[in-house]
Amino acid sequence: MHQHIETSLREAQTSLEALLRNPPALASIEQAAATLISVFTAKGRVYACGNGGSMCDAMHFAEELTGRYRNDRAALPATAISDAGHLTCVGNDLGYDQVFSRYIEAHGRPGDCLVALSTSGTSKNIVRAAQAAQMLGMRVIVLSGRASPALEALSTVYVNTPGGSFADRVQELHIKVLHILIELIERHFYPENYLE
Repeated sequence: MHQHIETSLREAQTSLEALLRNPPALASIEQAAATLISVFTAKGRVYACGNGGSMCDAMHFAEELTGRYRNDRAALPATAISDAGHLTCVGNDLGYDQVFSRYIEAHGRPGDCLVALSTSGTSKNIVRAAQAAQMLGMRVIVLSGRASPALEALSTVYVNTPGGSFADRVQELHIKVLHILIELIERHFYPENYLE
């Protein structure tokens, strides 16, 4: 058992080190932070979505913005598309491919931003959400674990963080990226919360 623990931690370390040695990925993270800062500066809202563990990450991202990350500060407008009533209604009546896009059609406005997570880069409901957001004049930030020409074409910023053979490593990188984005947002708007 101890061997498997060490192996898992080393795999995570390898994935993180690979991201650190990936200048285009780091630049896209910086661009994503700048995009979110611009949206909040203009009084826009952020919506986040994903499937399974990525939905949990989307929810975590939104609550860290509406609540707080490290220290007290004003709330920032963010929502995860995770309402069970909406998801089951749309999934049942229109199909699971539309559960996120339908929400964006209802609530999104020009100048808002969609943060969409897809470890595979192939989730049909994420592609449709990005299409809906783009049509509304929203900005679109996609976090993925693989190259996806379809999603990249729909993105304002495409953050690709390959993590290995399985989705769990990609998700670990995504939560790190999301935490970095939150920190950079806070450092911009609430520099007093940081000593360095």
